[in-house]
This record gives sequence, C-alpha cells and structure tokens, in this order.
Amino acid sequence: MTDPVPYRGQLSGPERKPVLTLQKGLAAVPSASAMRKPLLLLVILLASTGFITGAIKTPENAPIEITSTGETTYENGLATARDNVAIHVGDTDIYDDYAQYNSETHDVEVRGHVLIYRDVTFYLVDSGIYNVNTKQLRAINARTESEPYFLSGENVTEISENAYLIKNGTFTTHDAPNPDFHLQARTIRVYEKDRVIFQNVTFYVGKVPIFWWPYMYQSLNDAFSFTVAPAYLSSWGPSLLTQVTFPITDQIKGRVRLDYRGRRGVAIGFDSNIEYGKDNSSWARLKNYYIQDQNPNLNQTAVPRKDVPTGRYRLSLEDRTNFTESIYGIANTTKLSDQYVLQDFYPGEFRIDPVPDNVVALTKTDPFFTITGIARFQANQFFTTTERLPEVVLDIKRHALFGGPIFYEGETGFANLRLQFPQGAGFENYGTDRFDTFHQLTYPNTYFGWLSVVPRVGFRGTYYGKTWDLGTTTFMPPSNPLEPDFILPPPTLANPVKFDGDTFRTVF
Repeated sequence: MTDPVPYRGQLSGPERKPVLTLQKGLAAVPSASAMRKPLLLLVILLASTGFITGAIKTPENAPIEITSTGETTYENGLATARDNVAIHVGDTDIYDDYAQYNSETHDVEVRGHVLIYRDVTFYLVDSGIYNVNTKQLRAINARTESEPYFLSGENVTEISENAYLIKNGTFTTHDAPNPDFHLQARTIRVYEKDRVIFQNVTFYVGKVPIFWWPYMYQSLNDAFSFTVAPAYLSSWGPSLLTQVTFPITDQIKGRVRLDYRGRRGVAIGFDSNIEYGKDNSSWARLKNYYIQDQNPNLNQTAVPRKDVPTGRYRLSLEDRTNFTESIYGIANTTKLSDQYVLQDFYPGEFRIDPVPDNVVALTKTDPFFTITGIARFQANQFFTTTERLPEVVLDIKRHALFGGPIFYEGETGFANLRLQFPQGAGFENYGTDRFDTFHQLTYPNTYFGWLSVVPRVGFRGTYYGKTWDLGTTTFMPPSNPLEPDFILPPPTLANPVKFDGDTFRTVF
C-alpha cells in the first residue's frame, strides 16, 4: 500500500510563473489615480516583502547543493553546470539555466531565467553572483512582488553588515503591465531595522513626472506607525489599504488593518507578534482577517467557482516554544472560510503554500540524534489532507563510527496515517499504520582537492498494517496520453479500497 497522499486529480496548486506584472521600462497611460505618501509606501514594501534581507542573507554554515540536467564540466578551477540548474542553500532555492562555481573565490555565478525563492517571496533576476563563504548574493535587475506592491531594482548589493544598496529602484501598487503610477529612485540605501535613505526620487503618473525629491530619510522603527496604501488590482478594483502598528507591551506588537476594495467591500484584520519565555527566545505570530465579500466568485483565473461564502476569513497561529535548550515545540495552524481566501487576499502566501498545513510537534535535539513527535490534522475540510495522528521519528545524525573514516546515519519512525478527502467529494477516506527504518554507512573522500566521492551502502525496511489489493482494483485508462496507466484511482463509495493484509518491504 502506498502512503496516503493527496490524489493528484483532486488537488492542484498554482504553478510557479516567472512573469511578473511589473517589467523593466515602464510605459503607462495617464489617469486620475493618485498616490498618497509614496515614500512611506516604498518603506512598507522594503520591510514587508524582505526584498533586501530575503534575497541576500542566507543562513550561516548552510551547505550548498547544485544540480543540473545538462552538461557539467570542471576546468581550471571552474565547475560549470548547464540546463535546469537548481541551487539549494538553507531556505533559499535558486533555479536558472547556467551556473559556474569558482573554487578560488567561492563565487557561484547564475544566469538565464534566474528564479529565487525564499520563504513566502520570490524574485526574478537577469543574473547574479552568490558567494558560498560570505552567503551574499549580488543580484542584477531583480524584480519581486508582494501584492499589492510591485518592485524592481538593479545591482542589489550588500555595502556593509545589515546594510544594502539598490540602484534604479522602481515601485508601484498597480498590477497592470503599464501601471498608471510609480516611484523611481536612483539609489536606495537600507540599514536593516534602522533607516532607509533615498536619493533622486521621482513620482510618475504614466510617463509624466509629477514630483521630485533630491533626498529622503525614513526611520524603520515600527513602534508606532500609520500607513495608507492606494492600489488597483483587477480582482479588487480601486482599493485603499490602511494599517496601524502599535506596541501593546515590550514583548507584544499589534497591527490593525482596515481595507476597502471597490469590488469586494470592507475588511478588517488584526496581526500580532509576541515574544515570551526565557530571554524572549519563544515567539508566536497571529494573523486574523475578515471580509464581507460582495463578489466572492470573482477571480483572476478561468476556473469557475461556486458555493463560496460571502463571510470570508483566515485565522492563523504560528508558534515556537523553547521549553529547554534541547526541547522545543511548534504549532502551525490555519483555519480558512474557503479554499480561495488566500488566493484572493494573500496571493504572496498562496503562491508558495496554497494548502496551508496544520501541525503540532514536539522535538528533542541532541548532538547525535533528534526525536520528534508530530500531530497533523485536517482543519479545513475542503482540502485533501494526510493526517498523522501521531507520527514519531528518531533521526540519528551522521557521525563517524568509533572515530574512524566510516560514517553512520539512520532514521526510524512510526506513523498512523489517514488520507482525508474533502467533505462531499465522494471519495472514501482510508488509512494504515506504518513503521519505517533506514540505516546507511558512507565513506566520504576528496581527491585532487576538489573531486568528492562518497561510496555508500544502506538498508530500508517499511511495514504497512494494510496494503491495497491491486488484483481487484480497476484501472481506468487516462484521457491524457502523457499520463501513465498505473496511477491508483481514487477510492469512491461505490468502488472502495479493498485491503489485502499487512506487508514488510525492504530495499538494499
């Protein structure tokens, strides 16, 4: 029996698309649209999207992994990868057509359709250079979005620790290929959590310059702030987004949001960041939002909607509690009114995580092992979810056996798995118990100072309490000739899963 996972025909998320609504060389049609407080809006964007810190900073001592499907060569200290190159380091993923690693300078040069994903934001750049040692990325012609904000910039570089320089930055809140208004700054210096300095800033309506500032200064101290952001998105209509950020205590910050969208109506929200525990090392983040939607079926896709409620909301809690130095717990829960609310009002989050998880976990760490207990549950009945109630995993970290050159690593876990389909989908829920154990020995070596060879031998054994009886399963040939014929059909009430006892499977 395969692990209960969402059936591919029942759940789909948005594909990552490199095309942004903001492109270089803006051309616009003049309109009567006005932009209030343009300087403050640009600061909001820099602080909220993480354009600077998200694209440049990477975790210290994080290993870097580079893979490709095309030709790879190594000559004169330069390792080159071509075609579908993927670079993974920490929580940052970089995809491009070409990458070259310099073993002397430790720079990785990337070119061609470069996409950078970090956390809930993504960036599209023409080219860039990433240094493995300093963990810095110098991006050229970078573009990003965090709706309703759209930003592009050239030569994003770090000028000192926690200080960054953007050249020729362009900013707008209009999601059209030719926005009606935008700001353009020759240089922007950002000093993280301190201040932003702008030079040579021009506000445009269409192609017409309206106002020019030779120098601007904005503090990033958010102890108390009030912002107003006008926007025009096709699915929102003319909109006005306002928020007030204020301290509740020294450890608690709150933010009240009051938004109006011409095609949607009035919305209200409350977010909070909380620090607590010893040395304020534990934290919690709350996100709550409600709108009485006047057009809940309105969307920017060709997929029709039905039965979407007018009262729409999201309730989210993200928490990490450090009980001791080696024991911590996490909670990541999201309750939604419907499956489209993130797509409509949190498109940045929806692009990265269209089906938010609901997980509570407790972890014990040690230099040689990590043990984790997990509870994963279906909080939103319109999403397919693989429940894990519970799952316990023991991870043995890679370490040298008896101080020798051979390394051992392993993982053993037990899980009670249950595949929960959306309510009313007509499919039958099913589940099983699973016990899985994995053990591996490696003998890593480096030759000629650059060639890494890692021979390995391993064993994996998996026990399932129930298996799917494929002999009595009817496979319907797919209409798409590119799809394989052996995909398991979803179990329905008329054609339920037929189980065939337990099994133990091994792989060497």
